Amino acid sequence: MPSQTRAEPRISILHGDQVPAGMTVEEIGTQMVPLREVVLGCGPTREHLVVVELGKFERKKFKNSDLRAGHAKMEEEPVHLYPLPEREALILKRKNQLETDSYPIMLWWSPLTGETGRLGQCGADACFFTINRTYLHHPMTKAFLFYGTDFNIDSLPLPRKAHHDWALFHEESPKNNYKLFHKPVITLFNYTATFSRHSHLPLTTQYLEGVEVLKSLRYLVPLRSKNNLRRRLAPLVYIQSDCDPPSDRDSYVRELMTYIEVDSYGECLRNKDLPQQLKNPASMDADGFYRIIAQYKFILAFENAVCDDYITEKFWRPLKLGVVPVYYGSPSIADWLPSNRSAILVSEFAHPRELANYIRQLDHDDRMYEAYIEWKLKGEVSNQRLLTALRERKWGVQDVHQDNYIDAFECMVCTKVWDNIRLQEKGLPPKRWKADVSHLSCPEPAVFAFSPLAPRWSSLREMWIPSFEQSKKEAQALRWLVDRNKNFSAQEFWALVFKD
Repeated sequence: MPSQTRAEPRISILHGDQVPAGMTVEEIGTQMVPLREVVLGCGPTREHLVVVELGKFERKKFKNSDLRAGHAKMEEEPVHLYPLPEREALILKRKNQLETDSYPIMLWWSPLTGETGRLGQCGADACFFTINRTYLHHPMTKAFLFYGTDFNIDSLPLPRKAHHDWALFHEESPKNNYKLFHKPVITLFNYTATFSRHSHLPLTTQYLEGVEVLKSLRYLVPLRSKNNLRRRLAPLVYIQSDCDPPSDRDSYVRELMTYIEVDSYGECLRNKDLPQQLKNPASMDADGFYRIIAQYKFILAFENAVCDDYITEKFWRPLKLGVVPVYYGSPSIADWLPSNRSAILVSEFAHPRELANYIRQLDHDDRMYEAYIEWKLKGEVSNQRLLTALRERKWGVQDVHQDNYIDAFECMVCTKVWDNIRLQEKGLPPKRWKADVSHLSCPEPAVFAFSPLAPRWSSLREMWIPSFEQSKKEAQALRWLVDRNKNFSAQEFWALVFKD
């Protein structure tokens, strides 16, 4: 998750102790475990493997407020889903009976914010935001807020009442929780904030502070200097420490390396070392790291998943530094380029060999290369879709003068809940909002196979594709159980997943 600095409270009254920046969250991922640890006496034989949620296995505490994947220092610590001790709960009840009886309650079912109680102002409306699950049956509880990475089958607010809206905040790739990316699950939610432009609150530009950082020449290294640096640097740089993700990017880069020189600094395919002080992943936004990367002509900017509008700092960072991104990831990336010629798209080349030949051509022809940075040299961002998205978004990135995207998500839900309250006060039916598959949809992972030398079984084939296939069954099982509208056990869930 990108770093989000909370602005000054809109009109924020904290009840009880405020959780500091080192908030507690639960990180869900995937892990291969023996089937017998999950399903007792049902489904495949126990020699089979199943990809299961990590929520019950891994509990991590973030030590700072930078929640961007790979940037936060974490330590093992249990998550307390019911954070209020008895004495504090009694104080909260006495002091704030009026507030909770007068305002709609927005209950964070995922303890993302760490706030035990806050009366937040959203324009003319106000709602009470809390992670305290004792409000589950409160008559003023109108909406449940979920963080996608923490959404799991162990505990859901069931039975779901007719006036209970569900809202999903999920800015991450599908590898964090595949079942959310299938129609049976995504359509459980009324409101969404995801990386998709079709979401109720699009987070497509979540890693981009604004248009000015794109135009900035602060880190730009003149082309003449870059040409001189080529005596000791490769034309391409690659920095990844999350190896073999669903996009299969390492297979592509491994093949590309047979045709052109690549300096690789991360854990994946590493052949070059960063200075010791920059080896920590938290240093990837440090000035020293930026200045090393800015020396290169090209950077391999490969996402960990291939989904429309899923665009991370891997794309925006080189544009800010004046390095040409060689991009693989979102199929819709052309809609978000600063100008028509500002990145090289891997999808336009049939084979890494062709891409290598093109990069070599640009490397030897200054005029051709400069065509890719001309927009930056002139400070011209011509993409109206990008400019409009940055201008109209209701949140900022690392900007203390704006709400962050979590604030904006909370207020979106609060406002829509109040809109329906006002409709009902007029004797009109409430408006029913519902997510659809375009709000969070990614295709099945695919693999690259360039030559007979490619490994027959990569970790991608061994884990991500079966994980995706199983997640479709998980989504169907979860939908059936939620539609039944009563609590269920993990054993019931897994029995449905493997009933065939």
